[in-house]
Order: sequence, then C-alpha cells, then structure tokens
Amino acid sequence: VMATDRGIVEDWLSEFKALSETQLSGYGGVLDQKNTLVPALYSVIQDPDSELLEPVCHQLFELYRSSEDCLRRFTLQFLPELLWVYLRRDGHSSGCIEALLLGIYNLEIVDKDGNSKLLSFLIPSLSKPSIYHEPSSLGSMALTEGALCQHDLIRVIYSGLHPQRETFTAQNRFEVLCFLMLCYNSLVVYMPRSSHRAVCRMSSRLCVSGFPRQQLKAWTAPCMRVLLEPQFMVQMLAAVYHAIYNGEWDAGREALDDILYRAQLELFSEPLLLGNAMKSSLPGSAPDGSQGRKVLQVEVTPSIRRISRCTITAASIRRLRWKREGEVNASHTLAPNRITTETCIISFRAVCEVSLKPL
Repeated sequence: VMATDRGIVEDWLSEFKALSETQLSGYGGVLDQKNTLVPALYSVIQDPDSELLEPVCHQLFELYRSSEDCLRRFTLQFLPELLWVYLRRDGHSSGCIEALLLGIYNLEIVDKDGNSKLLSFLIPSLSKPSIYHEPSSLGSMALTEGALCQHDLIRVIYSGLHPQRETFTAQNRFEVLCFLMLCYNSLVVYMPRSSHRAVCRMSSRLCVSGFPRQQLKAWTAPCMRVLLEPQFMVQMLAAVYHAIYNGEWDAGREALDDILYRAQLELFSEPLLLGNAMKSSLPGSAPDGSQGRKVLQVEVTPSIRRISRCTITAASIRRLRWKREGEVNASHTLAPNRITTETCIISFRAVCEVSLKPL
C-alpha cells in the first residue's frame, strides 16, 4: 500500500470512530465526496500483507449493519474484489474477508424482525394497476374489484429460507457466494464504475486462472485454478452484462469471453446458454461511442386518455357492427335508384336516336 493511500485509509478509520448516531445518517453523502477513498480501499484489499485489511473489513461491516441504504451500498461495491481475494485462497487475508462475507450473508437472509427472508416477485396481472395501465380507467369495477385484486396473483420465490452460516465449508461456500452475488446484482444499478470494472476483472481472473488462457493476459502472476459452480457463473454473467452497457464495453466483452471459455471447459450448460445468448445479442461496436452508456432505455408510457380511447368493450363492438350494417343497408338502398336513373338516360337517348332517323 502506498503511503498516500495508507494515510487516507487511516484518516477514514479514525473519522468513523468519532461519529455519533445522528451523524451516521448523513455520512453517506460525506463518503460520496471522498474521491480518493475508494481507490485507497481497493489498494488495501488487494494487498494481502497490509495490516489495515482487518480494521477496514471491520469498518465495512459496521457500515453494512447500519440502516442507511447508501452506507450498505458503499460496502457492497467492494464485493467483487473481496470475492476474488477470498477465492484465490490467500492465507494472510482470507480470515477477515471470510468473516466480512459471512456477516453480510447473515444480515441479508433475515428481515428487520429477524425472520427468514423470502426473495420473491409477483407475475404481473391486469387486475392490478401498473406503470402501463390502470384497471379503474377501463370501466366500472365496483362489483368485481375485490375479487380481481386477489385473482391470478402468482408469487414466484427465487431465493429464500437460507440457513445462517458461521463458517465456510466446501458444501456451503458457493451457496453463500451465489447469494451474495444475487444481492450485488439487485443493486448493481447503484454501483459506481469502479465496481463495474472490479466485477469484470474478478470474472476474468476467476475463469482463466491456472489455464493456458491466462498467459494471454496482462497479469501473469502465478495463480491456482479456482473451483467454480454454474450458478455462480450465471450471477457473474448478470453483473458483466450490466457492466457492458454501462461504460465497461471492452472489459465486459473480455470477461464474457473468459466466462464462456471456462464454461466450455467445464461443460456447464447454464452459463453456456446464457453467455452465448448475451454474445449473440451484443452489437458489433460499443453503443453510444466508447462508453456504452444509456443504451437500455424505456419509453414513456402513453397517458390514460390515449389508452381509454382505444379501449375495446362490448359497447364499442356493437356500435362498430351497427355502423357497418348501416353502411351495407344504405348501399343496398341506393343501388337500385342509381341503376334506374342510368336506365332512364339510356332509354331517352335511344328514343331520340329513333325519332331523328329519316323515314
């Protein structure tokens, strides 16, 4: 660790200890203004021999224990780098990092009351209002509103009822790490670009360490092969996909290729399927210049008036049918008159021609 980074981290450690409970609520804004703090913390985490690593991990956990979302996100932005340092199995630094990872995991699996937390989502239903429609504007629902609110609501649980862990074992290691990456991906939109670069760097190194492909990389430090599981690689792909479209086009593409390389060697079907789908959907060049930012956009939905004008109801269908039937009847009524008039004109001309012929 450089002397400047060391001084920055030491000042931060002492500053946090002097904070009161009232000052902690606004401390997230103070951290955002410290532009040199995040690079200094990365240098401490990457140095296995730094004596500052243990107090830094302890303080990051204290920030994550707070009720402030901005402080929790500040700790979570270092998760990719922490995972890389832990999985490369460095004996000097794995102890405090392991404690930090387990602490974050045990905090995330329970709610505020200490009960096991289920992560789930509801499949959209037309009976519920959304950003695209309001059921109340589509007609009177006074008689069936109560029934529709409980109709066709399907809750899908994608993660839940995880047991608390006191230590890592070979059986539960990737169960915990997959859940941590799931928590990271749920907040990846709030992560800074330094965290996006870290997740791309972590994905590449975990996938090619100890393989011949590592010799093609700029970092050639000897590393052992890291055991990976397909679900963890799927979570890595989700984070890399967001990084590709948010300023890390080159690093994200490289990480995607490295994940596919490892998935092919391991014959993991899920990472292969998702990774190839991602690669096929990517444009040929970086969108929006070299930054690749703001490519995933959502259009503003139309207003309620526009929706109500185009609403198809039984009454509108009847009006349309009556209108068409009226047009058909009118055409049948006018057709004989038109034919009769034309017939009269033809007959008149014939009479005139006959009367003008010489006898």
